[in-house]
Amino acid sequence: MSRNFKGFLPVTKKEADLLGWDYIDVILFTGDAYIDHPSFGTAVIGRYLQSLGYRVAIVPQPNWRDDLRDFRKFGKPRLFFGVNSGVMDSMINHYTAAKRLRSDDAYTPDGKAGQRPDYAVTVYTQILKKLYPDTPVIIGGVEASLRRLAHYDYWEDKLKPSVLFESGADLLVYGMGEKPVKEIAAILERGGDRAELLQIPQIAYLSDSPYKGDKRSVLLDSFENVLSDKERFVRNFAIVEQESNMWHPAYISEPCMGRFVRVNPPYEPGPDGEIDTYYDLPYTREPHFKYKGKHISAYEMIKNSVNTHRGCFGSCSFCTISAHQGKFVQSRSEDSILRELSLIASSEDFKGYISDIGGPTANMYKMKGKNLDICKKCKRESCNYPNVCKNLDHSHLPLLKLYKKAEEIKGIKKSFVSSGIRYDLFLNEKGYLDESGKSYFKELVLNHTSGRLKVAPEHTEDVVLKSMGKPSFGSFVFLKDEFEKICRIGQKRYQLIPYFISSHPGCTMEHMRALSSNKALRGVRLEQVQDFTPTPMTRSSVAYYAGIDPVTLKNIFVEKDMEKKKRQKSFFFNKF
Repeated sequence: MSRNFKGFLPVTKKEADLLGWDYIDVILFTGDAYIDHPSFGTAVIGRYLQSLGYRVAIVPQPNWRDDLRDFRKFGKPRLFFGVNSGVMDSMINHYTAAKRLRSDDAYTPDGKAGQRPDYAVTVYTQILKKLYPDTPVIIGGVEASLRRLAHYDYWEDKLKPSVLFESGADLLVYGMGEKPVKEIAAILERGGDRAELLQIPQIAYLSDSPYKGDKRSVLLDSFENVLSDKERFVRNFAIVEQESNMWHPAYISEPCMGRFVRVNPPYEPGPDGEIDTYYDLPYTREPHFKYKGKHISAYEMIKNSVNTHRGCFGSCSFCTISAHQGKFVQSRSEDSILRELSLIASSEDFKGYISDIGGPTANMYKMKGKNLDICKKCKRESCNYPNVCKNLDHSHLPLLKLYKKAEEIKGIKKSFVSSGIRYDLFLNEKGYLDESGKSYFKELVLNHTSGRLKVAPEHTEDVVLKSMGKPSFGSFVFLKDEFEKICRIGQKRYQLIPYFISSHPGCTMEHMRALSSNKALRGVRLEQVQDFTPTPMTRSSVAYYAGIDPVTLKNIFVEKDMEKKKRQKSFFFNKF
């Protein structure tokens, strides 16, 4: 067995035996390969529980088709099973926007497809509850988080109830799960009962009654009612979205099939540096040695990257980040980030290049309200759309300082920014918002771009951009002019690569025709083009299903014909 084994959490009974374990506290099942890197949630939860003194094993990509030996190999954990589908929702991982099966999987060794089931969280949990009916199963990760309430499922083209019903899970942890998982483990460790577990923030569970207490609460329309009335579904979503964007959200109860889905509010956003704990854990930063010699493309893409923060206040209609990670940005300390960069730079195979210093939105690092008391009362969906909030500190100086210090680390030749940026945080159609934004864009283009800067205007037409929650195309035009100016002065032959979406709710064939003939896009190379895919718990997916804009509650055009969707996408390649 590899001498590196002790660096990983065990994935086989033999590995657990070599550690001298006669029991395991928590067993984590995941739809991804086991990559011991802070970019993968299973590794983060596993390492964090380990740091608290628990014995944790991981079962990556268990075989659900055979005699279920992968589900039996460790036996019954002392505390609980944890289940997630992987970094992505399993249905998005499996299918294209045209509902065609993908031929590969970036999170599986050698890209082999078919190593996890459709609706992986449900399938894994059903198996575990059948084999070990008395052992708690806690579901989490993106798939569970975004399916915690009634949601539209694009692949079955229907509304589905909370994943708690079909899966049979005991508890659902939504969002970034370290804090609730810590509390769950502690309560089970001391023999606490279910009533105590149900007080934990940031969980969802099934109950025979709605929330009743002295805290603010909301009762949603029932699943049965929204099945028969699309407008009721839209109104439910509008309530859930508003609550999720507040500092102090309400307790949510949703009637469904004679029971109630209850969602407890999340933990309050912590101060900068609080999340350092999760990133400073002793990761090997590698795939488990059992994958030696195999290529895992998702790992290759992120192995030399560093995440600077969590959360996003951009509120793009089609994006799930704020629904999962939260609206309020929680940043790592500069010291924690620099320690991780130094660790990468000291590794034997490091070639000198950091692939990404970023986050959900790369340039939101350290951005928050100037007066948090105002934030705690705010109900805005976004801090920067339709305009930048006057209370938002959108200075890019902390990022510029971080980039400068990263350059000084021995062994680092260059650090790139490959995460997406929100350019309306430093400019609009009239110009730069402040000097720090101007300096940031120049620094980004000249020193952190690998020759191709990718940005996401998403569309050119205002009516479509409004439905997306994106700024005016005029902002992109100004950015494009500035990009070309910076490259000209800096003597760089770089490319600007814009990202666009076709067939988004509100987008007609005429809007695509107007996009294809927009003069500002002449000479621009288009590679980042995507047909809109409805994903659970986004404003866009609700609009797609209901034909109603959740913001205005007015009817909105939705293209659902597959051939016409293809025609919309084809405009990207007609005239550029």
